Amino acid sequence: MTTTPNSPHARDIASHLHPYTNLAAHPEQGPHIFSQGEGIYVIDDDGKKFIEGLSGLWCASLGFSEKRLVEAATKQMHKLPFYHNFAHKAVEPAIELADFLVEHAPVPMSKVFFTNSGSEANDTQVKLVWYYNNVLGRPEKKKIIARHGAYHGITVASASLTGLQYAHNAFDVPIKNIMHTDCPHFYKYGNEGESEEEYATRLAKNLEELIAREGPETIAAFIAEPFLGAGGVIEPPKGYFEKIQPILDAHDILFIVDEVISGFFRTGDMFATQTYNLKPDMMTMAKQLSAAYLPIGAVMMNEKIHEVLVEGSRKYGVFGTGFTYSGHPVPAAVALETQKIYQERNIGAHVKDVSVTFLKRLHALADHPLVGETRGLGLIGAIELVEDKATRKNFDPARKVAPHTVDRATEHGLIVRPLVNDTIAFCPPLIINDAQINDMFDIMEKSLDDAVTYVKDQG
Repeated sequence: MTTTPNSPHARDIASHLHPYTNLAAHPEQGPHIFSQGEGIYVIDDDGKKFIEGLSGLWCASLGFSEKRLVEAATKQMHKLPFYHNFAHKAVEPAIELADFLVEHAPVPMSKVFFTNSGSEANDTQVKLVWYYNNVLGRPEKKKIIARHGAYHGITVASASLTGLQYAHNAFDVPIKNIMHTDCPHFYKYGNEGESEEEYATRLAKNLEELIAREGPETIAAFIAEPFLGAGGVIEPPKGYFEKIQPILDAHDILFIVDEVISGFFRTGDMFATQTYNLKPDMMTMAKQLSAAYLPIGAVMMNEKIHEVLVEGSRKYGVFGTGFTYSGHPVPAAVALETQKIYQERNIGAHVKDVSVTFLKRLHALADHPLVGETRGLGLIGAIELVEDKATRKNFDPARKVAPHTVDRATEHGLIVRPLVNDTIAFCPPLIINDAQINDMFDIMEKSLDDAVTYVKDQG
């Protein structure tokens, strides 16, 4: 790694403030700079090649060298590099993409509102829910329930929805009208002798009691990822959503499904809404929408919501929200081409095929002495490291067991990510093949063995 005064590493430390980075440690640790991509691999500025086991940030579904997406962006840049969608104006790629998404929605949907990220999309969801109830003359019906352990973004409103402490520390969030209910993690929070379905019943009861305490006339919406993503790749316990959805319906509470990580074939289905048979009123998407080649997010809503928004314009005039780059023609063109590639290559069938190998290798890690639980579906999964398998006791976070394991994986040529509770996540590009999956888990096994030595050395 070059560290001369004018090297990229030195300049990064001098001028670049990194997101989700330990700012105090960064000057000493320095940046790991990547310069190229090739299929499922990324290559750093020293020429070392790595399997990108988390698709960057759960998003590079078609890998890092899909020429069709580069060509789609280039073609649109030549044709119309920018125009906006404010004040009755429109661009063709945004129109075509909205049509495609409505046509392929997992439940009947009416309209698509474009943003630049999942965080912006969930921030918009909050605004829309509040606007919706104001138009309906229900100014008291504003509270939105999210879940502990959830990740919904990092703007002021979406960070408030996020149920992870590191996203709240010293930022003065959550804001008013955002609250959280139970994390649906049976391995960690299930009671002794309690079945998954009994646990789901308990969580549904707790939600209903929360609604009753707050007053159902004050609860506007419930937001959930189909499975928790950045909170640890946690599937819901059996029967969970089947018990939750009737409660929402009974109290006229909108159901928002956050498909930012799970959408676009991560589970093998186009949306995890299909995987779990969910019935949302609104949906959030981003990341694999454009295979991460350009920033774009979206909110989808059903006609019930849209009709109220139209009534709002009759009452207040202009629908006063949106972004300069909402429906930007270049990201929209790339997202549309991404969808064509998914369809032409039958990427859902490919995911279901290779997920057999992925899940077999993932769950085999349960036998490792440091692994307490393995969990996954489709091409997403996680392992949770524990100090004691019998009691499911996590390591003291200060020991940094998962971060050390991830560092060893990087040394061996695999990039994965540590999450809360010493969880390590896997979310490789959807184009990965069986041989590459085996390579990924071979490295992980080696890294876990390295971690055993690390734990023993700590005493």
